[in-house]
Amino acid sequence: MKGPGNELMEPRRLGMFPLSTVLFPHAVMSLHVFEPRYRALTADCLAGDARFGIVLISRGSEVGGSDQRVAVGTQAVILQSATLADGRSLIMVRGEAPMRVVDWLDDDPYPQALVEDLAVEAEPDPVDDAMLQKAIVTVRRTRGLLSEAGTNAALSPDIEYDEDPDVACWQLCAQAPLNLMDAQELLCADGTMARLKHLIALAEAVEQDLLRMLALS
Repeated sequence: MKGPGNELMEPRRLGMFPLSTVLFPHAVMSLHVFEPRYRALTADCLAGDARFGIVLISRGSEVGGSDQRVAVGTQAVILQSATLADGRSLIMVRGEAPMRVVDWLDDDPYPQALVEDLAVEAEPDPVDDAMLQKAIVTVRRTRGLLSEAGTNAALSPDIEYDEDPDVACWQLCAQAPLNLMDAQELLCADGTMARLKHLIALAEAVEQDLLRMLALS
């Protein structure tokens, strides 16, 4: 892969935490760490670089291993941690950036991989503000319909989005009502404009299904 200065960059080694969920960059997630291997991962992170990778489990369970994992995930950083008396931990993490697994390494003492930053277009199209506003309206409207159906809470009207359109897009992805595969597709999208367009299409599809359901109720 190539860095900002177009120089070649070697894949880096990173501890990994496969989960049955997708973490978007800039989103915050709490984790209950109880398996010995992930206790070891957490301890190593807190003793050094507080970063590790989170990837979606495509098949299998979070507990016990023998799971199948997707290749694209998110580098996360530990914001807060609390160790319980029995050795379990509660940690708060924030997503930093998408990354791709180049090669899985040994799972001993915990899952590890060689990873690289997820490549995007060298010169992506500038984000269209109208497209961003449409995404905001669509996600808000869909969450409002979900509230009427009693399956999800509406978004607060006081929510503000980051001035950086890339960050605002990630915030919207975290708020949108998505299944795991749709969320994974958004994580893998090639640039913010492509991600916004796909997010709008996914939210509008959910909206149409909800309108049909509410019409029949």
